[in-house]
Amino acid sequence: MAAKHKIYPMLADKLKEENKKHQKKVKPRFQPRGCAILYEDQDIIVVDKVSGLLTMGSDRERQKTAYQHVTHYVKKGNVRSRNRIFIVHRLDKDTSGVLVFAKTVEAKTFLQTEWSNFSKKYIAVVEGKLAEKEGIIESYLTENSIHRVFSIKNPNKGKYAKTAYKVFRESKYFSMLDIKLFTGRKNQIRVHFADMGHPVVGDKVYGIKGKGVKRLALHSASLTMQHPYTKKEMTFESSIPPFFKQLLK
Repeated sequence: MAAKHKIYPMLADKLKEENKKHQKKVKPRFQPRGCAILYEDQDIIVVDKVSGLLTMGSDRERQKTAYQHVTHYVKKGNVRSRNRIFIVHRLDKDTSGVLVFAKTVEAKTFLQTEWSNFSKKYIAVVEGKLAEKEGIIESYLTENSIHRVFSIKNPNKGKYAKTAYKVFRESKYFSMLDIKLFTGRKNQIRVHFADMGHPVVGDKVYGIKGKGVKRLALHSASLTMQHPYTKKEMTFESSIPPFFKQLLK
């Protein structure tokens, strides 16, 4: 199943500096809780979400979400404001990192239509040492009645999922991976590495329970996308959480 694959590098520093020129300086007063602003203009807002915060509401929690906190931010505290945001994609509650919201329906439609063409890079710490230090994982994913995702072989009963990885640091017990998603299925990374016998550290659903790890070691490190209005390619990045590095000491 594994095959050699080269992880695509980040865009040049020149492009990053160009992106920064268009970034608004965020005033601290209405900085959304748990969502540091990475970039904002009239079409999109990109944040760095903390682990433990839902992207959007669930049956159990509707207020303490990235969507609600960023909505409050764009309204600047005015409940009558017509400013709003639209969900483009999601990160799992316990996954941190780059998260994009649209500010218009047109921007949302464009980003969702083109989403599969954008480059998404994740960083994860998994259990153990991988025999293959670089490879591709492919399977078909489906979901059961209790919303647990798992791999199956029948392509007619699941959605195709493809994940590329490369080990760039390891210790006696853990490996840190550079991950590229070719598809964006629910819990894709977590299921794929659990299938390999190397679950993501801190994964209470697909991983090893009872280790006392404080959070899921999965982070959305960068997103390279096309701006919905200017059509320029832009890259947004989030630093590797210090906790990940501590695991490998």
